[in-house]
Amino acid sequence: MKFTKMHGCGNDYVYVDCTKEALPDPGAVALQVSDRHFGIGSDGLILICPSETGDFRMRMFNADGSEGAMCGNGIRCVAKFVYDKGLTRKKRIAVETLGGMKYLDLTVEDGKVSKVRVDMGAPVLEAERIPVVGLGEKVVGAPVTVGGKDWTMTCVSMGNPHAVVWCDDVDGLDIEAIGPQFEHHPMFPDRVNTEFVKVLDRRNVQMRVWERGSGETLACGTGACATAVACFLNGLTESKVTVHLLGGDLEIEVTDGSVFMTGPATTVFEGEY
Repeated sequence: MKFTKMHGCGNDYVYVDCTKEALPDPGAVALQVSDRHFGIGSDGLILICPSETGDFRMRMFNADGSEGAMCGNGIRCVAKFVYDKGLTRKKRIAVETLGGMKYLDLTVEDGKVSKVRVDMGAPVLEAERIPVVGLGEKVVGAPVTVGGKDWTMTCVSMGNPHAVVWCDDVDGLDIEAIGPQFEHHPMFPDRVNTEFVKVLDRRNVQMRVWERGSGETLACGTGACATAVACFLNGLTESKVTVHLLGGDLEIEVTDGSVFMTGPATTVFEGEY
């Protein structure tokens, strides 16, 4: 299996070009390659496949082998992969995902993609579509108790489920303890990605993320979008914010019909597994 290791703000995946080769059991492969001691080391596996409705189709698998619907950092790297490797010459592409069709605008410097702006589509706030149960039709600024602590939570789907909660000390948070308690809480029947957020000012927020199936990662693009939506809905920030993650910064803009994410995409190395 030929692969390329890439990352978006430190959220790293192993990428395989499935327009050229098939991968029979990607869930099992994701488990193997994600291991940072015995494998390649990554937050998961992403396959770049042909699409009948878009330019390409992305399939993403978490480090535990489960298939996810969308990955914001991952899809930016897909754009870089297909352009840098000559699979397309377009600077605007459509990528099919389980979370819907996503449209990407590529910034090219010296023949290589340096950053990507993604139209992530409209956020989903209806509880049954996220899904989150037992807290009403929409969960915006709702009080919940998890891990023996009271939180204020807003739930958003950006093609995958997110619970955004606010805290005063993001750096000192014991995310290894509290993250799994949100992920596996009964109110989230499909588990959940949890963003722990501190508002710095009207245009800047700090975020750490616990991703379902992968644990803490250095960045989460859909999580950054969900955070921007949640902060805007609760009147905490403007519609355009910089989300500061452990692995770097993402620019997020919330509009009436869509959420736009702009950030880098980086190739680390290539190999054969």
